[in-house]
Amino acid sequence: MTPAQQTAVDHFAAKLRFETDPSDVQAALDAGEALSFVDVRNEVAWRQGRAVGAIHLPRQDVAARAVDVLPREVPVVVYCWSPGCNGSTKAALELSRLGFEVREMIGGFEYWAREGLPAVDDSGDITRPVDELTGPRAMAGAGAISCDC
Repeated sequence: MTPAQQTAVDHFAAKLRFETDPSDVQAALDAGEALSFVDVRNEVAWRQGRAVGAIHLPRQDVAARAVDVLPREVPVVVYCWSPGCNGSTKAALELSRLGFEVREMIGGFEYWAREGLPAVDDSGDITRPVDELTGPRAMAGAGAISCDC
């Protein structure tokens, strides 16, 4: 392997170590894996809609509250609005500084919802149909969708 190839291997391995995606998070939750799934958006965003299973810890509160609300021995997955928002990156950096094992969910709540994964707001279920630009169309009676990547 050339040095350039090894650099590429190291780069992509690091990405997978520190990033995850909505379908992998849902698979981990379905499998009962221990993780703290954290929505770092503000209160208004949280009320508008959130991933089922997430806890709310606004990014501005991470430094002050994380050690009181998140068990240190459990890996943390953070998300924010969308690929166009870096709030989850900022929260992941702060959690890393606090000594947590943390991964960022790429795509944020936008792709969680667009992939048809379970979502709620203060009134109840707001799960959307799968946007076929983010995942395969559901087959009749097939149940959960995975891109199987």
